[in-house]
Amino acid sequence: MNSSKEAIIAAIKKNKPDILPLPEHPKFPYENNLIEQFQASIKLNGGLAKAGEGKEQIQQYLNEKFSAKQQVLSLVDGIAGNFDIEKVKDPHELEHIEVAVLEGDWGVVENAAIWLPEEKIIHRALPFIAQHLIVLVKVENLLGNMHEVYQKVNVAGPGYGVFVAGPSKTADIEQSLVIGAHGPRSMIVYLMD
Repeated sequence: MNSSKEAIIAAIKKNKPDILPLPEHPKFPYENNLIEQFQASIKLNGGLAKAGEGKEQIQQYLNEKFSAKQQVLSLVDGIAGNFDIEKVKDPHELEHIEVAVLEGDWGVVENAAIWLPEEKIIHRALPFIAQHLIVLVKVENLLGNMHEVYQKVNVAGPGYGVFVAGPSKTADIEQSLVIGAHGPRSMIVYLMD
């Protein structure tokens, strides 16, 4: 005599559907005007993207916008800051960072997300604790959508990476948009040649 458990399992096996192939990923081509499309996407996110400027202009912007008393952390060669991340053992020591200058690996045109692997941010808290973010991305590393980027990113490699898409924002309270609520108040992306 079969138990009810065996009867249920037998019924499931008998009525198991055929295995079907997975659907193909839809194509959403972003072939033209990648820079303009990225700029429009990040504007919708509350950020700003600039093209055609070099590291000298970024350094000049930092010198004009931020005082010597404010902590500027740069992890990009050729752009100077006044905070040495090599001395930081505890991420809590980053709490007074005014601006962090980082370099992203990939930029996503559809949503302006930028892939930052752990080796380029050193401390996981950095892109979230700084008051302002400046991120450099090579124009040649702009891709249309997240599907394309995930084909390029080795998520198993460094062990950690994060997509950042503009300054922090929330609209939880009375559906009123607040920029900089839980993280950076501003984000500028420099699209580099």
